[in-house]
Amino acid sequence: MPPTYSAVIRRDADWWIGWIEEVPGVNCQGATREELVANLREALSEALEMNRLDARSAAGSDFEEVAIQP
Repeated sequence: MPPTYSAVIRRDADWWIGWIEEVPGVNCQGATREELVANLREALSEALEMNRLDARSAAGSDFEEVAIQP
């Protein structure tokens, strides 16, 4: 089962804005609640992939990947 992330969302005048609690820097806006959630999902996916690539690059060619749950 893939991990689940929490979004804090609110309406702000004409926009919906939101943040992913567990990943700093992942925040979005949307004209509708549905658009905001879709934007957050896409931004989260992109951030996780970028973090994954950065970590693997920093580790070099000889590394071990270990699954960790809180």
